[in-house]
Amino acid sequence: MAERTLHGQIEFDITGVSEHEAMGEMVVTPGVLNPFGTVHAGALVWFADVVATNLVLGGEQVEEGMNSFPVAVTLNAQLLANRRDGHLTAQARWVKRGRRISTVRTEVRDAEGRVLLDLTSTHMSARAATG
Repeated sequence: MAERTLHGQIEFDITGVSEHEAMGEMVVTPGVLNPFGTVHAGALVWFADVVATNLVLGGEQVEEGMNSFPVAVTLNAQLLANRRDGHLTAQARWVKRGRRISTVRTEVRDAEGRVLLDLTSTHMSARAATG
C-alpha cells in the first residue's frame, strides 16, 4: 500500500446562536477542496456538524474536557450540490429538542441560496451518556 500525506485547512465562523437556531459562515479556500476542485464532502459535514453542536450547546463556549459536550450519535448527510469558490452559510434548527436526545437539521447553502448539504444529526447530552 502506498503511503501518502494529505493536508487541508478548514476555517469558519459561528455567527450567531439563539434559542431556535445557530448560524455559521465559511469562505471556500484551497484548503477545503478535493482533487476535483470542489469542496470536500467531509469539510461540508464538519462545518454543518459544528454549527449544529453550537445550537445544542446554546452558545456555551467549547472547552477541552468540558462535561456537557453533546456527543453526536448519528449524522445523516445528503450532498445535493457543490461549489468551487464563494461564501457558504450554515443554518441549524431544532427538529426535536429533548432532555437526553436532541435532533438538529442543518442546511449549508451557497451565496445564491442553493442548498449544498442537508445534515440531520442526533446529539446525546453528556449527562445522559454518563448517567
